[in-house]
Amino acid sequence: MGIHTTFVVLISANAEWRVVRNYFPDCKINTSPFGEWFSHHYKEFSELIEPVIFMHGGWGKVAAAASTQYMIDHWQPKIVINLGTCGGFEGETTRGEIILANKTIIYDIYEQMGDPDDHILHYTTEIDTTWISKPYPIPVRCSLMVSGDRDLFSSEIPKLKSNYDAIAGDWESGAIAWVSNMNHTRCLIVRGVTDIVGVEMGEAYNGNYSVYYENTEVIMKMLIDSLPQWLLKYFEYV
Repeated sequence: MGIHTTFVVLISANAEWRVVRNYFPDCKINTSPFGEWFSHHYKEFSELIEPVIFMHGGWGKVAAAASTQYMIDHWQPKIVINLGTCGGFEGETTRGEIILANKTIIYDIYEQMGDPDDHILHYTTEIDTTWISKPYPIPVRCSLMVSGDRDLFSSEIPKLKSNYDAIAGDWESGAIAWVSNMNHTRCLIVRGVTDIVGVEMGEAYNGNYSVYYENTEVIMKMLIDSLPQWLLKYFEYV
């Protein structure tokens, strides 16, 4: 498996990966310690000799960090791409909006022996998106993404807004961006809002998880449809 490829696409959540598998029904499935993976050739790009690798990295920071490092070590990509979903903050975004992350913050770090802001800063990653020429392949909103190993707590939405000017959150972006940055590897994170969380409750909570699954299907198909055009942006840049 020690081949070189320009692009690797990391998919985190199980529901997201199911959409990807169904999108490429004829793919030959391989396995890694973290999940399934397969390669796909986009024939429309004559410049692209190497296959694009799609890999299920798993949900949460631990799996996201480990699988990102695994991908970098095995395929030495020029860019790590993460396509996925996120929860939006009520009043700041809407269901279906696509976010192009330009910064990630891992917010669920609770330090009681030193300065907690220093520890948050340590796991904050700036993502360079200046190489992507406009117009973007699909309408996106450039914004930071907050990441934590849990669903968004309604009670914490006001604090996340005021402290970080956040509009959406997920479980994995912060780890993927941080590990990519530590390896000096370019990173592209594009995620769509599946559900909204307000100060009272989240619309996908309390048994209403069908909201998440239904919108994940729509968003992931949209993101995969747009992927060739994101790849083209990289060819234009280099």
